[in-house]
Amino acid sequence: MAIQHELLQSAGPVFTTPAGKATVMDSTQGAAASKVLRDEAKDLLVISPYTEREHLLDLKSLDMENAILAQALCRLECLRPDYATAPYIDIFNWGEIIEQVNRLAQQKGHSWKGSSFFVVAFRSQIPPTTVYEDLGTLDKAAHAEATASGGFLKYWFGSPDKDGKNLATCVWRSQEDARKGGIGPAHRRAAAAARDLYSHWKIDRHRLIIRDNVESWEITDWA
Repeated sequence: MAIQHELLQSAGPVFTTPAGKATVMDSTQGAAASKVLRDEAKDLLVISPYTEREHLLDLKSLDMENAILAQALCRLECLRPDYATAPYIDIFNWGEIIEQVNRLAQQKGHSWKGSSFFVVAFRSQIPPTTVYEDLGTLDKAAHAEATASGGFLKYWFGSPDKDGKNLATCVWRSQEDARKGGIGPAHRRAAAAARDLYSHWKIDRHRLIIRDNVESWEITDWA
C-alpha cells in the first residue's frame, strides 16, 4: 500500500481567478475538486525524507514492476550502525523488501517479470569545517530535480559518524534514468560544491536483480 503524504490527503482545493482573487465554489464543484486531489494523492509515494509535493513519486509514471518495488522500498530500514563503512548488501533489510515485493505482486494478481534496477551508494566523509545544513540545502534541491526527471524509486541517507563518514543510497529504474536525473543545474551546483564540503567521496554502483515470479534475487556490482 502506498504511503501517502498526509498533507496531500487532507488538503482542500485552492482556486483563484486570473487576477489572483479567490473564488467561491458551490458544493458540487468543491466535492469534485476534493475527489480529484484525493485520487491524485493515492498515486503519490513518499520515497525519501523529503515530503513536499515536488519530492513525491507518481506511481502512474511507472510500469508494474517498478511501482511494486517502489512501494516495497517504503519498508527499507538500516540494520547496523556502521552503515557508512559496512558492505552494502549487509546494510539494509533487503530480504524483507523482496518478501514485500512478492506479497504486493500477489495482492495485485500480477505475475512478476524478471527485472533489474540500478542502485547507487554514495560513501563520503566531511571535515569538521563543513556545515551540514549547507549539504542539506544542496541535497534537497537535487532530489526534487531527480524526482522530476523520472524513474527515481528510493532515496535514503544517514548521518555522519564521529569521523564524518556517511552513506547515501538511491534506487533507480535504470542507469539511463540516473544519468538524466544527475545532469540538471541543482546537481551541477552540488558537484561544484563537493570539493569544499567533502574531504573524501566514492560512488559505488550496484544492480538489484529480482527474477521471474520473485523466485530469487541478488545484488551485484554493476558491470
